[in-house]
Amino acid sequence: MSWTPFLVVLVLAIAYIYIKRSGQISAKEASEYLKRGAMVIDVRSPNEFNSGHLLQAHNMPLDRVEMLLPSTVTDKNKVLLLHCASGMRSSQAKKKLTELGYKNAFNLGSYERAEKIVSGR
Repeated sequence: MSWTPFLVVLVLAIAYIYIKRSGQISAKEASEYLKRGAMVIDVRSPNEFNSGHLLQAHNMPLDRVEMLLPSTVTDKNKVLLLHCASGMRSSQAKKKLTELGYKNAFNLGSYERAEKIVSGR
């Protein structure tokens, strides 16, 4: 029996997990920021948000976050914790907000991960 297929699958699984998690703030760090008043921003669509969301979250869809956030958050040092369904859109939102000068925008990742962090589980 050859170990090659097993090793290939293992390497691909590890790479997938690493890529999926890269760029996301640690749960511990996010929890600390939440205790100090960080703002949670859900960048999913309004329909996704209305189907279920974190109580603390403000809905600012990815395609409108550049327009909505500056009128809501004028302090560019405010800690912003971004999440979406999978972590992809929140990663894009982080990049957009960093380009706008927000110094403390962080990607929480997926809705499920954000829910665990915000609820303290």
